[in-house]
Amino acid sequence: MGADLTIVGLGPGSPEFVSRKVWELLTGSKVIYFRTGQHPVHDALPPRIELVSFDHLYEEIDEFEGVYSAIVNKILEEVRRNPPVVYAVPGDPMIGEATVSALLRLAAEENLHVRVLHGISFIEPCLGLLGLDALDGLSIYDALEIAGRYHPPFPPDTPVLVGQLYSKLVAADVKLTLMNQYPPEHPASLLHKLGTDDEWREDLPLAEVDHSVSIGTMTTLFLPEMPLESAFESFQETVAHLRAPDGCPWDIKQTHQSLRNHLMEEAYEALQALDTEDMDALQEELGDLLLQIVLHAQIATEEGFFTTSDVIASIQSKIIRRHPHVFADLDVEDVDQVLLNWEALKEVERENEGSDKGILDGVPIDLPALTQAEEIQARVARVGFDWPGIEGVLAKLEEELVEVQEASEDEHVAWEVGDLLFAVVNYARWRGVDPEAALREANRRFRRRFTDVEKQARVEERKLSELTIDELEELWQAAKKRS
Repeated sequence: MGADLTIVGLGPGSPEFVSRKVWELLTGSKVIYFRTGQHPVHDALPPRIELVSFDHLYEEIDEFEGVYSAIVNKILEEVRRNPPVVYAVPGDPMIGEATVSALLRLAAEENLHVRVLHGISFIEPCLGLLGLDALDGLSIYDALEIAGRYHPPFPPDTPVLVGQLYSKLVAADVKLTLMNQYPPEHPASLLHKLGTDDEWREDLPLAEVDHSVSIGTMTTLFLPEMPLESAFESFQETVAHLRAPDGCPWDIKQTHQSLRNHLMEEAYEALQALDTEDMDALQEELGDLLLQIVLHAQIATEEGFFTTSDVIASIQSKIIRRHPHVFADLDVEDVDQVLLNWEALKEVERENEGSDKGILDGVPIDLPALTQAEEIQARVARVGFDWPGIEGVLAKLEEELVEVQEASEDEHVAWEVGDLLFAVVNYARWRGVDPEAALREANRRFRRRFTDVEKQARVEERKLSELTIDELEELWQAAKKRS
């Protein structure tokens, strides 16, 4: 049975790359539909053949989705009305051709017979020009897909080709996405007019790819791999190797429980880097923290509980589900409404799971007390359990201070001091202050100043234990002035 629709690949450029089978079909046809007439094969065909191009749609319709939809509808209309139909696309029909994917899907639904005649894609000339083997981990993506993202979808440890970089505007969007992972000075190459006698390579830094005056419909971007292994997958391989029989004896014997303190320590060291605004330290500490996370995931994988992919898929699904104002059509006015909606979504999730957990069940009991208090107050505030104004917060603070002063028994004093601290945390929350960070900073100030007091005492050859409180206060005030 003959095909109702034959889709043919025109190759990357020069007619010499068209297969004999495709050329015989093209030259034997009365009418050929071209996705674009901007291809050397289009102009090389005999004048007796009617060539129908859809280039005008790119001018008439703003969005590519609309252009492709119009092309698909026209082709299917012709197939239903007057088969067989020949539809020609650049390169290979199965690489980077959205119209072909749609035609194959819709034709199958209508039981139309479709034949695909393959051609050389843009990839083969790229490999030749670059001296690459595609099986050496090469990633291949469409420029429009990259341009529509906020982060590259491929690991930086492998080279990548970005096809159909047809304009400086698209190149600018692609560059911005890539620079969320690659440094501006990362080497890049623009491959122009591939598959023709005029093909050439333009080398330049990633930050300048959209400055090229030679970008056109036959331009492809190439990025080599990063000089140092930096992909998450590479790090997983390293950690898995550490845990393997030929790995590190220390790492092999670790368990979730033996690593517990390491996880906590690395989290606190990352917090310290944040508090001191030391970006170099933060980079290092985040890496140390990531090691702990991947180690725990690797141990769980070995024990058959879950994999790192499960961890990522779970949090990915949760984040998307709880941000309908970003990934769906929910409108929110401000941060407060975002948080309120967040709690409402969590409540629905608990109901769907048949859980009897409440709003506060998700607050870890191992959190530092100040942080735990702040999180408790923030969560109940999201459902409306809060003071209407800061005046009530201050009044409660004064009330708790009075109760501390009036408490007599030790147990009662501890109770009231706890209430006072809880009220202080609430005041900090209202003022937008992180109480844990504020207290850590106060601790640092005190340590710095008291160390200064000790130093000054040594300079004066005096012992702290022999100084009166007034003498200590004098040294303390001097230290405060110096810091």
